[in-house]
Amino acid sequence: MKVGCCSLKFYLHGNSSLKGKRKVVRSIKDRVKNKFNVSISEVGDQDLWQSIHLGIAAVSSDAKYLEGLLQKVTDFIDNMHLAEMTESRVELIHLGKDNPGTMF
Repeated sequence: MKVGCCSLKFYLHGNSSLKGKRKVVRSIKDRVKNKFNVSISEVGDQDLWQSIHLGIAAVSSDAKYLEGLLQKVTDFIDNMHLAEMTESRVELIHLGKDNPGTMF
């Protein structure tokens, strides 16, 4: 099993309130959920009104598929032009017999 994780950070130009930020975050999350089979959440900077930190995750047996999917999601969000993307980081985690990960 492979898990793809993506961390995206954005700067909101001209935003002056948490209400305005929440509107942008909700718009991004709703549009991504409607188009892609991924999980997306605001994972940091919740109290900063000009900064957005989103986490995106997907699971598959194919690492190349996950890389492509997360790149498509990143491009999709960037092309929305709702905020300036300042950082993008993708990581793939391989879980299986050779790498069991942490069991809870």
